Amino acid sequence: MILTGPEIVRQRELRALTIEPFNPGQVNPVSYNYRLGPTLKTHRSAVLDTRADHELDEFEIGEDGVLLEPGRIYLGTTVEVIGSAQFVTSLIGRSSLGRLGVFMQFSADLGQLGACHRWTLEIEATQPTRLYAGMSAGQVTFSATVGAPLPYDGYFGRRSEATVRPAGLLTGH
Repeated sequence: MILTGPEIVRQRELRALTIEPFNPGQVNPVSYNYRLGPTLKTHRSAVLDTRADHELDEFEIGEDGVLLEPGRIYLGTTVEVIGSAQFVTSLIGRSSLGRLGVFMQFSADLGQLGACHRWTLEIEATQPTRLYAGMSAGQVTFSATVGAPLPYDGYFGRRSEATVRPAGLLTGH
C-alpha cells in the first residue's frame, strides 16, 4: 500500500516518517518531490573493478548548473533527509528528466526500514544535459509493510554523502 500525498503529510506530522526540509508545494498525489543537492561525485578511473576500491572526484554544482557528459555515472544526494522506521521508501527520477535522457535512481531505488539520511542518487545522461542544484529531481514514495519489521543496519543506512561501497563489501569478502 503506497501512502497518498495527504497521508505522507499526516505521517510526517506524526513523526512516522522524515522529510527535512519539508515544503508542502512538493507533495504529489502519491509521492513527494525530492531535490538535487549541491555537489556531485564521479569515478576517477575510466575502468572500474568490483573487487577494487573506487576513488571519487567531487565538485560543486555552480550557479550555471553542471553539464553532464554521456557515458559517465554521477553520484549526487537529495537535499532532503528522507526515511522511516515504519514505511519503505522508494526513490525514482522525474519523468521529465527521463524524457531528456537523464536517468536517476536506475539501480538502487528501494530504501530500507530505519534508514534516514540524504539519499545517494545515481545519475546518467545519454546526451549532454545541464542540471542545477536544488532542482526537482524525482519522487519518493512510502509503502506500508506486512509482517514483522527487520530494520536495516547496513553500510549506507546512515550516510548522507554520495559514496560507493568498499571493495570488500562489494564482493562479499
